[in-house]
Amino acid sequence: MKRIFCALAAIAALTASTVSCAGLLDEVNYGNPTVEDMMSEEKNVILLVGQIYADLKWTHDHWGYWGLTTITGDEGLCVPRNGGNDWNDGGYWLKQNTHTWDHRGDAIKNVWNTTISGAVLCNQVIETLTKYKDSMSEAIYAQYVGEVEVLRSYYFYLLFDCFGRVPYTEKFEEATGPLLDPQDVWSHLVAVLERNAPNMAVVSDANRAANYGRTTQGFAYALLARLYLNAEGFGCTPENVFKNVAAPEQYKGSFYDNCVRCCDAIIDAGSYSIESDYFTNFKIANENSKENIFVIVENGLSIEERSNGSMSNKLRIVNNTHHYGIQQFYGMSLDTWNGFCARPDFLDLYAETDVRGPGNEQLGTANTKQWGWFLGPVHKAGSTTDFYLDEDVIDDENPKGTPTVIHKEVSSLTNAHNFDGARLNKWEIDNTGKYKYNENDFVLFRYADVLWMKEEAIKWGGAGTSGVSSADFQTMLKRSFAYDPNPLESFTEAYGDVATWTKEDILDERGREFTWEMVRRRDLIRHDKFDDIQYVTDASAKAPHRKWFPIPFSILEKSLLDENGNKIWTQTPGYENM
Repeated sequence: MKRIFCALAAIAALTASTVSCAGLLDEVNYGNPTVEDMMSEEKNVILLVGQIYADLKWTHDHWGYWGLTTITGDEGLCVPRNGGNDWNDGGYWLKQNTHTWDHRGDAIKNVWNTTISGAVLCNQVIETLTKYKDSMSEAIYAQYVGEVEVLRSYYFYLLFDCFGRVPYTEKFEEATGPLLDPQDVWSHLVAVLERNAPNMAVVSDANRAANYGRTTQGFAYALLARLYLNAEGFGCTPENVFKNVAAPEQYKGSFYDNCVRCCDAIIDAGSYSIESDYFTNFKIANENSKENIFVIVENGLSIEERSNGSMSNKLRIVNNTHHYGIQQFYGMSLDTWNGFCARPDFLDLYAETDVRGPGNEQLGTANTKQWGWFLGPVHKAGSTTDFYLDEDVIDDENPKGTPTVIHKEVSSLTNAHNFDGARLNKWEIDNTGKYKYNENDFVLFRYADVLWMKEEAIKWGGAGTSGVSSADFQTMLKRSFAYDPNPLESFTEAYGDVATWTKEDILDERGREFTWEMVRRRDLIRHDKFDDIQYVTDASAKAPHRKWFPIPFSILEKSLLDENGNKIWTQTPGYENM
């Protein structure tokens, strides 16, 4: 059903392990052809390069980058329930909710390990392509090396976004070298992306399927725009960047000028357009969305399932957030876990009839329309009969217990009620029982993000012309109030005239538009609002170093030693005395 990049389907045939390219590197007899002969055929190059996408699937797990960044922003929360027995995990989630984390969190360690694993594999594939360069045409070699270098930049971007100081390397080697300062990591990423972006595949209707789930020019420029927009939040200044790596020739003007330039490169290419239905981007069959620039291609079945402790390479966000009773209502194959929800204050960003919010029906499973957040009753399958689960509240007045009704407020951060907290509902739920996991391809970059990054960069002083009057931009505004008779008027009435917005207004809109899409934490840091969120009250939680995560203790223990016997890796400043 999916337009899956064919290399992903053949990883097992060419890979001995997640960090080996043995199928093409070893001198194995494939019916007499040599490795050089094989690498002369583009289909085999595709098989080799396809391996680099496998580690992306760790990204969206709640024990990975998605979970770490979602609940530390103002958009998400994960609270123990059922007497503190569910979702306790030794107090881990409480620390993330309140910004009192330390260097022992499993998700922090997982992000370090999985992103570096992906980056190292990219370097191995680049080395292999270079070794057999003479077997390929110059164009084929350049195309696929560019594809791999750009994805390597994304793996390092995820690591960089969390830790700042990382062992960036472009060689096939263990990433055990010195930790580069944030501005140097930023400079390397920008230089590589700027070098490759002009030569990447430009998506069109003719090649959209062939480039689905692969890095393209749109991906490269979108990641560049994100790096430029957040440069100051990463600790970069015009004076401290490009000291140890040459500045690309495209780099001119301010960070925000360059952000606008990269956004315009995507807009002017005409590759993408805004979908008239917001939820098209998150449907089970969302591969036809022309708004989605880059996705992780999912397989909701259990094949190709990998795990790392409690971490999985399968998308499980729908199961992660919804109440236990949702499984029985929709007949889902996998149980629902009643975990992640919204911080209550976050819902205040939404107007009553904004489709991305909880809406004005709040009838739960009896809603007649889809809303972005789930509030209201959970019913028995195929009915509007109340669903009961909490036997602990059965008494003479409530002989059946209390009906399951999901509400906005959260009663406790250490022992919340099963009904506490709105559940994100924008990913379509499988009501056929066909898929064990979420089949919806997980979006990493959307065209809507590009349009809003450009507008915000202009508000920060970037040189450019606002695009709020364009057809795509107007579609983006109107679809937010798609259930209203005059959606554009409703948007303006609810949130004001976009043409007069400040950058802070754009921050609010980005919260509404991109919730749980792994951008909110960095957005808050950019606006110096990361510590000004609900439940973050401790003085230490508001310290500046909290915009980075500490390097896990188990990682620091593996550090190489310098000539004096000292470890070359040191803890993130501010966390040294843990």
